[in-house]
Amino acid sequence: PSRSIFSHNRTISSMVAKVWFVSSEAGRSGESVQAKVLRLLDEAGFKAIIPENGLVAVKTHFGEEGCDSFVSPLYIRQVVSKVKEAGGIPFLTDTNTLYRGMRYNAVSHLALAIRHGFGSEVTGAPILIADGLRSRNEMLVVIPGVHLQETRIAAGIAEADALVVVSHLKGHAVAGFGGAIKNLAMGCASAEGKREQHRAMPAIVREEECVGCGGCVSACQEGAISFEGFSRVDPYRCIGCGICIENCPENAIYFDYERDAAPLSEYLAEYALGAASLFPGKVLYLNFLLRITPDCDCAPFSDRPIVPDIGILASTDPVAIDSASLDLVDGQQGFAGTRLAKHHAPGEEKFSGVWPELSIRAQIRHGERIGLGKSEYELIRI
Repeated sequence: PSRSIFSHNRTISSMVAKVWFVSSEAGRSGESVQAKVLRLLDEAGFKAIIPENGLVAVKTHFGEEGCDSFVSPLYIRQVVSKVKEAGGIPFLTDTNTLYRGMRYNAVSHLALAIRHGFGSEVTGAPILIADGLRSRNEMLVVIPGVHLQETRIAAGIAEADALVVVSHLKGHAVAGFGGAIKNLAMGCASAEGKREQHRAMPAIVREEECVGCGGCVSACQEGAISFEGFSRVDPYRCIGCGICIENCPENAIYFDYERDAAPLSEYLAEYALGAASLFPGKVLYLNFLLRITPDCDCAPFSDRPIVPDIGILASTDPVAIDSASLDLVDGQQGFAGTRLAKHHAPGEEKFSGVWPELSIRAQIRHGERIGLGKSEYELIRI
């Protein structure tokens, strides 16, 4: 594998971060979302981050097979057109998954991306799976983390000249929500980097409740579970997929959210720092607050949204854009009859109404603590 070492050199301004926002509502003008994307990029000073003839990674999520809530390739096309207009050379990118789905290797991952409409005939840019055929192409990035001193970032992203991070804001079963920080962290990491983050929350066996049926051992595709009178999970091989929990008839396997959820979010923030620090002054984040679903786009389905569509945000600060995104989501009236079990009123924390055991803003707090960005922001409505 390709491996180099970069040092963190990101500095955070003492000024309040700027976050630009455009509503998804068409209004009397009848402006389309595609047109709004173009206007938002212009207002956010997009051209300033694009180097002439530079290779520009447009990091997005192609969606798992069965999912349809990912950011539309029609919106990605507008980003691509602006990169070209600014003199850059764009390519779409994502990294392979740890779990054994369609995005587990670059071949099936690429095929799925094309099936979901991300081919160059639609978006205007080629696709590169950034961590290679079997996710072994990585670069080591040294960071001043609390938990980690280095991160493993996909080489195809690390070697780019600029980065545009396009994220679908949604809930997440482990992180509470996924936005710019998570897209940087899990989304830009190699498979080993993803595994390193997931080690913060391994599955745990209640030994006294295990009946030794072996269902979890056969279900685990990572070989992380052995049987020694009772099932035992190797935390260094566990990827946190939860398939063992689903296959345990005695409910003897579980995640310790109270102990592990916040540390995992902190690992996310530190991996995000590793990816972001490679592009000082050359990265822009877009968060799409459309079809805000309870689950990640890695799920093989898309559940009903928990709040109305809101709009699109842009910023050069990943912490600020995620903080603003959560504030806008929390300000909505939640939908009844969805996975949002509580916190329906405007001002209540929506994602904790779906995932009550999780600390929703832990990744934001830790991101600010380690210098990834600032949670305080100025929202500029355009």
